[in-house]
Amino acid sequence: MCAEHAGRADRGPSVVTRRALRTTLSACTSFFVCLYALDRPVAATYTLFAAVSMAALSHIPGTGRQRAAVMAKATPAAWLLLTIGTYLAIRTWSAVVGMLLIGFFLAFVAAAGPRAAGAAPGLQLLYILPCFPPYAPDTLLERLAGATFGLLLLILAETFLLPEKPGPTYRRTAADAADTAARCVAELGVAPYTLSAASAETAKEAGGSLRPFRVDEADRPAGPGLRDRALSHAGLAARTLLARLVNLPPAPPPPGPVPMEQEAEVLTAVGRAVTETADLLDGKADTTEAADALRRVREQAAASAAREAPTTAPRGRRRAAVLEVTDAAVALATAAELAVRGRHARVPEDVDSGRFWYAGKRAPRLWWHRLAGHAGPRSVYFQNAVRISLALAAARTVAGVDSLPHGFWAMLAVLSLTRTTAAQTRATVRVAITGTMLGALVTGLLLALIAGHTTVYAIALPFVMLTAFRVGPVRGVGWAQGLFTLTVAFVFAQLAPVTWQLAEVRILDVIIGSLIGVVFGVLAWPRGAQRELHRAVALLLTTEAETVERATAAVVEGGPGHVPDDRPLQHALTMAESAFAQHQSEPRTTTEDPTTDWQAAMMSGHHVLWGSRRLFVRGGPAVGPANGVRLDHRAAGVATRMRKAAEWAGAGAGEAADPRSGPPVPGGPATDGPPGVSSPRFFAALAWLNSLDVDVDRMTGADHLFGPPRPNGSSGPAGPSGPAGSASQAGPS
Repeated sequence: MCAEHAGRADRGPSVVTRRALRTTLSACTSFFVCLYALDRPVAATYTLFAAVSMAALSHIPGTGRQRAAVMAKATPAAWLLLTIGTYLAIRTWSAVVGMLLIGFFLAFVAAAGPRAAGAAPGLQLLYILPCFPPYAPDTLLERLAGATFGLLLLILAETFLLPEKPGPTYRRTAADAADTAARCVAELGVAPYTLSAASAETAKEAGGSLRPFRVDEADRPAGPGLRDRALSHAGLAARTLLARLVNLPPAPPPPGPVPMEQEAEVLTAVGRAVTETADLLDGKADTTEAADALRRVREQAAASAAREAPTTAPRGRRRAAVLEVTDAAVALATAAELAVRGRHARVPEDVDSGRFWYAGKRAPRLWWHRLAGHAGPRSVYFQNAVRISLALAAARTVAGVDSLPHGFWAMLAVLSLTRTTAAQTRATVRVAITGTMLGALVTGLLLALIAGHTTVYAIALPFVMLTAFRVGPVRGVGWAQGLFTLTVAFVFAQLAPVTWQLAEVRILDVIIGSLIGVVFGVLAWPRGAQRELHRAVALLLTTEAETVERATAAVVEGGPGHVPDDRPLQHALTMAESAFAQHQSEPRTTTEDPTTDWQAAMMSGHHVLWGSRRLFVRGGPAVGPANGVRLDHRAAGVATRMRKAAEWAGAGAGEAADPRSGPPVPGGPATDGPPGVSSPRFFAALAWLNSLDVDVDRMTGADHLFGPPRPNGSSGPAGPSGPAGSASQAGPS
């Protein structure tokens, strides 16, 4: 029954040992006090299972103190679930309906992040246990008191027993990345106006440190609240800023002038603002004057660039890239202030309301936005919630109709063995049943030998429980189920007289629960996130292609700036990111192309979203016929590659033509050679389109297959890339 955690850091021997000791100490102490000191068997049952459910069945990530904080916040929910389960146990149908609704809601809350997802299985058990007969509402206070006592001891044990040394927080990591960006900006402000190889490598490493898989799960800002959203946004902005600094085009060679009239002033303002942001995130300062100054400098620089006469390609590219750096620094400063101050942050009036839509919003609205965004069959969180709630309701129905002895064990098997793919569930069930049968065999022999000597069970229980919770998570589900069979037998042997037939009942319940899990694993989205990721990425790439064409057309035609309606792209990106997050916890299939970089698709989604929004909002004159044809042709090439990649991703491996196998997008007179003179908006659009080619290359593995990398680090037949070529690295994963 012990939780199988996807993160390697949470399954190391030292971590598992600490958690096993805390669980055993709190569960056994509370159980013995209630049963032997107070003579309250009902309280003893609930105190033990409350501790075990939240410590062993739950997957709460983090250090002991972090886990204790989540458990403390979940305690009121535990009281509510115990109360509902107690009263709905009056009829089988009422318990089944409650299981269906509560099971769905608790599983669906996983959309709120890893902490909520981790606590959900344990909370499920706290409804399952009281919803079985006997119907005894008169014992509710005793049940609540027992569960509270067990949770209290568990929280104290997690907090004070063998505490771990906390690792660096995401906020601290973001502050370090901002410090690195400030040093890079200082280096770019002096001749030769480019980064050294060592500085570029340091910047790339700092950006990589913000990728979610490099951060402990408990420290990832994945929740729906304002501060979590803002901190995640700050990490994304920091990665964007670092990538743009690394790929800043060189200044025109002497005797050419510095590429932009205000470049020195802009870079100085960027450096001061980023340094201030690093101090704000690190808690060293609480001021935002430099960020306010940077916003003013950015507006002045953008206005100055718009007034300048059309310029040449080297100068235009450098100017566009410097403005992109400024925009990323402003986004970082704004997001950092929101992350630190929350709803008390002072958000400027001219802030991008699309990018920072969550600023000033209250927690209920943000939670509703997160959950409503996943309320549909294309969300993996919705799929998982439907699958597990139907399986639990079916198990409760079988247990009630057939009067299955200890029927909650069947539901426990459903809860602990059902996986997100049918293949995973079948493989898990085979091992679990084998482990349960072996454990039941040993249990039956011990019950027959020990008989009714409860003192022996009481003495042995802590050692058996410690072994179960220490060995199970490390050795796998078979060992976990076998040892848990022995543990629960030793518990129930102290509550009431038992015989060796208890082991037989345990086998029957686990087999029934396992079969129910397999059936619903096959019926409800059997391929899990693996198939859904293909669909979600295909939709994302198709939506990206449409956005690329619209944004480019707006630049070519010219006109005043406006805020675009990019909600379809935002929704497609949300669905793809949630599917990708679950896909990382599932085993690879043999048909999946190992060169496919799904994370690059997420990066490109953010790159398209932010880049198109800047082009739409900025406004400006038409770029002229020749450069208009150039941009149209470039956008058509990028959109075509995105749609080919979408067809390939949507069909799955082996079912569609590999997008890398087709001929390169044909060139033409309008795209041969460097562009002539044009407006800053033209060069910003061209740099953006060139960088999107790199995203497609990364996703399809073209950067591994098509010869040496181009000067900006990309490869493949997509044509030359602009200065923002690697800016897509800034997207989240």
